[in-house]
Amino acid sequence: MSGKIDGKWKTWNPVIGCLHECSYCWARKLALERLSNTEKYKHGFSPNLAENELSKKFRNQFVFVSDMGDLFGDWVPREWIQRVIDATRNSPSSEFLFLTKNPGRYTDFDQHYPDNIVFGATIETNRPHKYSKAPSATERARAMTELDHKRKFVCIEPILDFDINILANMIEDIAPEQVAVGYDNYHHNLPEPPLPKTLQLIERLEKFTTVRKRSLR
Repeated sequence: MSGKIDGKWKTWNPVIGCLHECSYCWARKLALERLSNTEKYKHGFSPNLAENELSKKFRNQFVFVSDMGDLFGDWVPREWIQRVIDATRNSPSSEFLFLTKNPGRYTDFDQHYPDNIVFGATIETNRPHKYSKAPSATERARAMTELDHKRKFVCIEPILDFDINILANMIEDIAPEQVAVGYDNYHHNLPEPPLPKTLQLIERLEKFTTVRKRSLR
């Protein structure tokens, strides 16, 4: 993203939980196993608003919003989302990344978003798959392409096997300022592409955007 603060990532979870039921979800496992005895995750991975998080302020950081959930899931009350958006205005020197598997909901909020908000979507492949109840990759890509906001981000992680021309063209149409590419880190036996194919995709992507390389193997 911005060269000034790229790399200084901070996570912020004012809304937690997700109902997409992705089979490879690391956040659900973390919430149910390691964090279940904390106040914030006492209800497991059920969607919840953490009121105390809304007053936080950030200075010169890149903030990943709700990495422990999907803020724009269909189940999230509109009021919660609006309150999170409003809370970002308390930290004008920082940038905020919203990352969702339901980007069609970005346009539900009729307002001018500030330039320090980056809209992101996870698009693991161009192919249909059975590993999530989220909208299809094609639906997500269409929503991101139609989104009228100049700052966009695409996460291809965990990457699933793909058709290189279709996926590369799909991402190019979105016109993201950055794309993250990475393999599954949690041994879910997903249908992953071979490394040479992934590197070929990265080469294609680098012709029109910046690629943030995550775990590759």
